[in-house]
Amino acid sequence: TRVFLSQSVILWSAMQVHGFVTSYNTNEEWVARAVGDACIRLHLADEQVCRSITELFRDDFIRALQESLLWPSEACGVLVGPSCGKFDIYAPWNITLPKVPKPPVTPPTPPKPGSPQSRILFLTDIHWDQEYEAGSSADCKEPLCCRKDSGFPSWRRREAGYWGTYGKCDLPLRTVKNLLENAALAGPWDWVYWTGDIPAHNIWSQTRNQQLTELKVISRLIHKYLGPDVIVYPAIGNHESTPVNSFPPPFVHGNRSSSWLYSAMAEEWSPWLSVQALKTLRRGGFYTMEIQPGLRVVSLNMNFCSRENFWLMVNSTDPADQLQWLVTVLQASEDKGEKVHIVGHIPPGLCLSSWSWNYYHIINRYESTITGQFFGHTHLDEFQMFYDEPTMTRPLGVAFIAPSVTTYINLNPGYRVYYVDGNYKGSSWLVLDHETYILNLTEANHGPGAPDSTPEKNPKWKLLYRATQAYGLSSLYPSDHNRLMQAFVKDDQVFQKFWYLRHKGHVSELCKDACKTTVLCLLRSGRYNDLEKRLAPDSRVITTTQASTMFSLELK
Repeated sequence: TRVFLSQSVILWSAMQVHGFVTSYNTNEEWVARAVGDACIRLHLADEQVCRSITELFRDDFIRALQESLLWPSEACGVLVGPSCGKFDIYAPWNITLPKVPKPPVTPPTPPKPGSPQSRILFLTDIHWDQEYEAGSSADCKEPLCCRKDSGFPSWRRREAGYWGTYGKCDLPLRTVKNLLENAALAGPWDWVYWTGDIPAHNIWSQTRNQQLTELKVISRLIHKYLGPDVIVYPAIGNHESTPVNSFPPPFVHGNRSSSWLYSAMAEEWSPWLSVQALKTLRRGGFYTMEIQPGLRVVSLNMNFCSRENFWLMVNSTDPADQLQWLVTVLQASEDKGEKVHIVGHIPPGLCLSSWSWNYYHIINRYESTITGQFFGHTHLDEFQMFYDEPTMTRPLGVAFIAPSVTTYINLNPGYRVYYVDGNYKGSSWLVLDHETYILNLTEANHGPGAPDSTPEKNPKWKLLYRATQAYGLSSLYPSDHNRLMQAFVKDDQVFQKFWYLRHKGHVSELCKDACKTTVLCLLRSGRYNDLEKRLAPDSRVITTTQASTMFSLELK
């Protein structure tokens, strides 16, 4: 689907610059049909999906493209990348940091034995599919299968399971309920972080009413199962809107704005959030709240950093002034001696270049205040490192990326539990450990001792691993992750264990050579294309040998 959208951008841009789209009102239908025809000819999806997604994206995309005044090469570079064209529209920009000197940095020390710890439940990427149907085909021509219109498989092993399916399938509601039932029993929880992506991946056939219904259903289920005394701090995913990834900055008003979504979120999340938090949520989809004395949470709308958010073609310079607002919040927390946790959906290393690098500056400046970063989006169990900018050798932060609830693609369902330094005077509020729990679909869909087609009635979510035990670490501070990165380079068995756990215990092949290099590069930096800029300015390829040498030198 993403390939199709990128191709569509190229076609739309070319048509615009060559004068085919000289009048929005008269040529809108013609452009949509031309792009749909191209999608079909390129075999990017079947005809129904091509026509539906073109129709869904048409109005918003053309309006944003016209207002952006992009040349074709710029539009192509914006959504496809530098291999396609130059994207000057995303030229570098800088946020303003206060002139207050950065306080001296004190390396973290482990808490005293017996010190309180807080347990945080972390949910992300639920992707509930209302059309999921057990017994349907897990192999279909559409981008999403295991649905009522997916047909039926020719052999049983490729049919949708009762609790979920390995493949390009999302989850039935019963699995989400089962997760919440088990999570409630595994409590109590001090609080919950929930970083979005509620709807399924049928992005070609979604409506605002459907998105709002799914928002309400899942929000109320979380409230019901976890109870009224557990506070949930949500963040917005890229799938909450329709069209997907479409999040206009606040300067876009009227029906094209995101007010339809933010207002509904404010209503559903009002039992959890303060009046002031709801105010900024309604404006831009982000907020801050005091969790308890000494600890604050900041929930960012990471769609304002996303390359796929085509509204940023109009203006990508700190959309909604969110990063400048973040600096203000962090400075106030530093002044008061508060610690801050940041939650968001898209990890910072996957953001637009200038946004990502500005965020990196902020993490560097406020490293003593920011004691946790928590993200989702990739569906995998991984992390991104932050180092001091002067030398890029001293580890100072970790962006934890938790695994998805959904199976999409070819995964077990999962959720995360974080253990952080707890509520006492002088607490660091740093992450000490984390656990990943999964629902083993092979077992859940075929109960032990039952006929092959009989699923378990109430499957249990089991501990896959605890990080400190799995990797032999004493804690999960940035320095510990730095040593873990060294181990990945020097000991392939440790890396292959990470690769297995990264996919929630369901992976069929080892990750070697170029695969391993790519993964190490992604883990190494929370800055977009950092390694390419710093380490291989004249080359598009970093070999495995070069990567090993590089990491050996830089991670010492």
